[in-house]
Amino acid sequence: MNRQMRRAASRQQGKGSPQAAAQAQQPMAMLQKVQDELETMKVEGSAGGGVVKVIMTGKQIVESVEIDPDAVEDVEMLQDLVTAAVNDAMNKSQELASEKLSVITGGLDIPGLG
Repeated sequence: MNRQMRRAASRQQGKGSPQAAAQAQQPMAMLQKVQDELETMKVEGSAGGGVVKVIMTGKQIVESVEIDPDAVEDVEMLQDLVTAAVNDAMNKSQELASEKLSVITGGLDIPGLG
């Protein structure tokens, strides 16, 4: 009887394994697709009414910083504006990533994914 139970169990495992593996790979493929999309998407953060603009990817890589030449005269203000614009772009990039990833996670906040 013990031998029969082992055979039955191994047959059941064999039947479900390919299907279970395919189902487990679907979320990983979806996650990779979203991550690839985020690399090509861009957000713009700004400060001082557009005096400083930062373009950042959905993967939170700063691609460019644009500064109005009139802002260069006051270095301290310029530093504050650059910091604010980068933070604005970072927040927008994180929101974009969370929005895209919520499709996969069903709205759950999973650390490290967004």
